[in-house]
Amino acid sequence: MEKIVVNPQIHFGKPVINGTRITVQNVLELINEGLTFDQIIKDYYPDLKKDDIQACMQYAIALVAAEDIHISSVAA
Repeated sequence: MEKIVVNPQIHFGKPVINGTRITVQNVLELINEGLTFDQIIKDYYPDLKKDDIQACMQYAIALVAAEDIHISSVAA
């Protein structure tokens, strides 16, 4: 997780890839659009490595794992 950092001086404290101003959110949005790691690197962020992108995914998984999720039933 040392690849992902939060600094209030960078992007208002949103998590970024260490040493960059690339947010985890931006990378995850590209993955959500169906881009491969190779496409993200080639077309958007040529300075990234595949393990940087993997770290973004691991960060998101860790956030979800730490969440307290409460499901309430909704009456139809």
